[in-house]
Amino acid sequence: MKYDLIIVGSGPSGIFTALELIKRKSNIKMLIIEKGKPVNERHCPKSEIGHCVNCKPSCAITTGFSGAGAFSDGKLSLSYEVGGDLPELIGSDLAQELINYTDKVYLELGADEKIEGIGSNDLIKEIRKNAIKAGLKLVDCPIRHLGHEKAHELYYKIQTYLADNGVDMMFGTECKNLVIEDKICKGVIIEGKNGEETITADEIVIATGRRGADWLEKLCTQHNIAHKPGTVDIGVRVECRNEIMEKVNEALYESKLIGYPKPWKNKVRTFCQNPGGFVAQENYDNDLAVVNGHSYKGKKSENTNLAILVSHNFTEPFNQPIEYAQAVGMLTNMLGASHIMVQRFGDILDGKRTWRHELSKSNVKPTLKDAVAGDITAAMPYRAMTNIIEFIKMLDIVVPGFASTETLLYSPELKFYSNKVRMDKNLNTNIKGLHCLGDSSGWTRGLMMASIMGVLMGRKLSGDE
Repeated sequence: MKYDLIIVGSGPSGIFTALELIKRKSNIKMLIIEKGKPVNERHCPKSEIGHCVNCKPSCAITTGFSGAGAFSDGKLSLSYEVGGDLPELIGSDLAQELINYTDKVYLELGADEKIEGIGSNDLIKEIRKNAIKAGLKLVDCPIRHLGHEKAHELYYKIQTYLADNGVDMMFGTECKNLVIEDKICKGVIIEGKNGEETITADEIVIATGRRGADWLEKLCTQHNIAHKPGTVDIGVRVECRNEIMEKVNEALYESKLIGYPKPWKNKVRTFCQNPGGFVAQENYDNDLAVVNGHSYKGKKSENTNLAILVSHNFTEPFNQPIEYAQAVGMLTNMLGASHIMVQRFGDILDGKRTWRHELSKSNVKPTLKDAVAGDITAAMPYRAMTNIIEFIKMLDIVVPGFASTETLLYSPELKFYSNKVRMDKNLNTNIKGLHCLGDSSGWTRGLMMASIMGVLMGRKLSGDE
């Protein structure tokens, strides 16, 4: 089989590459290869039976058309200052122009017209003043919230649109390797029904998301694709009552706060805040269970959850940051008998584990029902855990009550986008015909920035910028 373009992975960066090519009336013959299922067939059994069954061959939440982001909370960050390092590569002005353009595409597809995080100026000023007192930086970012269920509808429209416009899609198909000869990428090797098959194309786009970051890192090493170790985030998912977060939820919807707590002054940040949301479990192919959070447009809980992530930047001779983060997660899974662990903040400070009966008496009831009460500090590295504790104390100045005894911490929360592929501003790697997009490339973090990277790729490939 021969194509003009093969896209490996059908997350936002991959599908927006194809979408932009169609919008520009390109005649490029395209194939999307996706390990998971179509968006309309993605379903987590946990919603019916109440616990994770570790689906095989892959988790429906992390894998399939639209990627993992759309199955979390579906938030679009509308500022170039949020979502990764892509503006450093292409420039902040172009990044913001692409965000504005891509936001209009999402609106045309049915995204909610309401923008969160704007208005309430006096309240935002109060929050910022308290953040400054705490030694934190508040990053302003308007948010368009798709919602867990609405995101499905929107991405199903895109899936149907691509199919109706001649884009071939292979679902349930794993890409095993790349065909690279004389520093030219000529195709991909897939696991087909009759064994391994080779499909060739003039251009190959790898867009496998955080889910495929470690796979891409191995390919970079194997084929001498220029890359460098980047940042890996290790942290927890925090859950408290909506009443505690009421002002922040009202004024900002998602508070993006950054701090550098003592003694090490590593970067620590909040991420993926879900007012009235639900804590969720995701599973990777190596049976690693990690925690995430999502929110719906219609269904609400009594709690707000958000991630607190500690950034780790490793130096020589260490060059396996993704494996390091996975090892932390696996140790936590071991203690939790392959489940997510949860512990009350007060118990961490008191040096004791949390027991199930203690959770049942708390004001904060876990929305992840099958999380195992225990001691997350037994697996979390000392440096990361100290950063998290000190950051929560700083946040308590901004949000009084955040550092209460009953605040819940779930572990492990890990973000795998450490490997950063070296590219020029035209998104070319050192291998001719090979492009790496989205979170797996190490340049983006989140739905919107991954989407605009796909839009830019579509413009480059169409020859019409």
